[in-house]
Amino acid sequence: MPRTVSKVDALLEEDASMEAALARVLEAAEEEGVIAWSDVSDDLSSGQWGRLIEKDILVDAGGEGFVVDDPDGVREAIGVDVDPASGTSTTSSDDEDGDGSWSIYDKVAALAAFGMLSGYYFDSIRNAVGGVLDLFFGPLNGLVPFYMVVLVLAVLTGLVSAVFQDQLTTMANMDGYKEEQERLKEREKAAKERGDDEELEEIRQKQMELVSENFGMMKQQFRSMPWIMLFTIPAFLWLYWQVLDQGAGVAGTVIQMPIFGSFSSWDAGVLGPMQVWIIWYIVCSIALSQLIRKALNIQTSPS
Repeated sequence: MPRTVSKVDALLEEDASMEAALARVLEAAEEEGVIAWSDVSDDLSSGQWGRLIEKDILVDAGGEGFVVDDPDGVREAIGVDVDPASGTSTTSSDDEDGDGSWSIYDKVAALAAFGMLSGYYFDSIRNAVGGVLDLFFGPLNGLVPFYMVVLVLAVLTGLVSAVFQDQLTTMANMDGYKEEQERLKEREKAAKERGDDEELEEIRQKQMELVSENFGMMKQQFRSMPWIMLFTIPAFLWLYWQVLDQGAGVAGTVIQMPIFGSFSSWDAGVLGPMQVWIIWYIVCSIALSQLIRKALNIQTSPS
């Protein structure tokens, strides 16, 4: 029970509207026993439903639906007298703000990341960022060949990206949205066959509400981007600084690349503005990121 209370408290700190959502789920569970999102979709958004599953407050009931894992713990956390119809509103527009909006920290991270992008145009910023990161990566650059330095940075940035995506992106929200879309399509098909215009109008209204919720979820899916950029941009900028200003990997270096042939330096052009080191970084980053996500079992798309 204490563990459930702490889970609920964490949910309420993130979004106060979850209190009414939890009360509604408890009410439905007491009436039905095993519940599905369709039982509470008038009062909960797909995002709220997904958060309850993600936090293991709702657990799978053998494929027949979901049950509340610890009803007494949830009641203790939110108070037994909570009225789902009162308190914080759970309309789709409020849910969009709660589930999709970025925090002040996300916005600051985005501003900082875009600020460092200017380092590609201004020498002073590039030298400042490069000089600071050189304190950490400079020794590595002196110990191993430059291609290994790029490989190590690709691993680090891939790991950081995977962790931030895992922590800040909730795939359960998208899964719930997809499930409801399919359910509405089936209802729409059946209503058309019956010629039930009233039912069709209700379905279209729910589809419009889903579209509104989807905008909020799309914002939430991109929430990890500023934090990923906050780490990857400086790393990439340091590599750029090394190649452009420090002459890294030039002297005595012959780089063999399939299809493109051999190059005498890392700053040689391959495809338009794409230089050898950029191509190598992209190849390493894409390949290793997939391996890292697989190893950590991180889902980056709806199931």
